Amino acid sequence: MSSQTIQFLQTCNSDAEIDIVRLVDCVIIDAVAAGASDIHIEPWENSIAVRVRLSGVLNELVHLPSDLLPKMVGRLKIMANLIGHETQLPQEGRAPTFPEAGNVVLRISTFPTIRGEKVVIRIFDPKGRSFDLEGLGMEEETVAIFRTMLLRPTGLILLTGPTGSGKTTAIYAALHNIIERSGPSISVATVEDPVEYNLPLIAQSQCNPAREYTYPVALRSLMRQDPQVIMIGEIRDAETANIAVQAGLTGHLVLSTIHASSTAGVFARLINMGIEPFLLASSIVGVVGLRLIRRNCPVCAELYDPEPHLLQMIPPEIVAETQFRRGTGCTSCNHTGFSGRVAVTEMLVVGESLREAVLERTPTRRLQEIAVKDGLKTLWHMGLRRVMNGETTLEEIMRVIGLEGF
Repeated sequence: MSSQTIQFLQTCNSDAEIDIVRLVDCVIIDAVAAGASDIHIEPWENSIAVRVRLSGVLNELVHLPSDLLPKMVGRLKIMANLIGHETQLPQEGRAPTFPEAGNVVLRISTFPTIRGEKVVIRIFDPKGRSFDLEGLGMEEETVAIFRTMLLRPTGLILLTGPTGSGKTTAIYAALHNIIERSGPSISVATVEDPVEYNLPLIAQSQCNPAREYTYPVALRSLMRQDPQVIMIGEIRDAETANIAVQAGLTGHLVLSTIHASSTAGVFARLINMGIEPFLLASSIVGVVGLRLIRRNCPVCAELYDPEPHLLQMIPPEIVAETQFRRGTGCTSCNHTGFSGRVAVTEMLVVGESLREAVLERTPTRRLQEIAVKDGLKTLWHMGLRRVMNGETTLEEIMRVIGLEGF
């Protein structure tokens, strides 16, 4: 996996001979070639650990001498046009790359630690990213319901899940679907922090807190721009939440993301932000919960028996009829047993019974029960279905989803 970096280091007889520019380039090239989403460059006790995130899991790429850290960080700051001498405050910037690295775009973030600055690089590949709803890896029934929601002229559609769960890709795919259907006859605008990909026929705006251009400021201005569809990168505060809800009630289709413990937990999160339950019941049309799980390598996957304590969590009839599969590791999957990722979703559609429960400030657990009674398939249920189909392992479902909805 680390061929370029290792090969380059082997040509250097000492640390003094290492060309920092080429070293940083090699790390980026290796990460892109491996299909990594992030690069972590972190000072450990006796070395610089360079790790890459593959299919949501960190893997060690190479360890470098500690004295190279200031030079590597300095090079990355130059690439991202950051302040080179500032080492005590976090900084963020973007940087283009070069053909050898696939011309990807990097979002570079520095963070001060007691051993020196840690750098995390998010890799964006505009060319390799498809925003087709069918290509997201969601279940067919989820895509069908999602498409139906996007046909609505008004209302609020929320996506929830941890960082790296595919929310941004899904929301961009939703916008792409709307534009594909309506073309230039519809006005679509976004407020993001940051804008990760440029989308055609959409007015995208990037927040700039340093200039006091925040989500609320941008949204108040945007409401005077005659938009029909509004995408808000993330609902983080009460003011943004209030504008999003009001927009969904006043003739706009609003899409956004929010961090919550579950799809049903979104209502409690917004109520805690000071939004009145009757506004939520009237504006929210659906909540999509997202997780990404690693898919078994199709080359080396074979039958296996999960641990007994895991099998106890599954109904005996499902255990009896399921042929559990996992990858053993081969050259095709870098000996991980997994190849790529697939989505597991929880699609909560807000019906009349759920609206009434929200109006009564019903606890989250009870809201979940009502949603399940109305047909909600939980993350656990959908993940278990992936296991039964041989797409992933029971251990992977437990790692990513845990016992949510169990």
